[in-house]
Amino acid sequence: MKWEYKTLKQPATGLFGGEIDGANLEISMNALGAEGWELVTSFVTAQGVGFTRDVILIFKREVPK
Repeated sequence: MKWEYKTLKQPATGLFGGEIDGANLEISMNALGAEGWELVTSFVTAQGVGFTRDVILIFKREVPK
């Protein structure tokens, strides 16, 4: 079985970051799910202690034979 991977970066907004557009994130994730992508993991990048800069999501799907 072979896999391919896709990374989605959702930037945080707000004065110090940390605000994520949940509706937009949900739309993006549902679109990828409809294409067969499965969420493998997610993590945040920080611009300082307690201040989120981006949310990174990693997806995978099987490469068709």
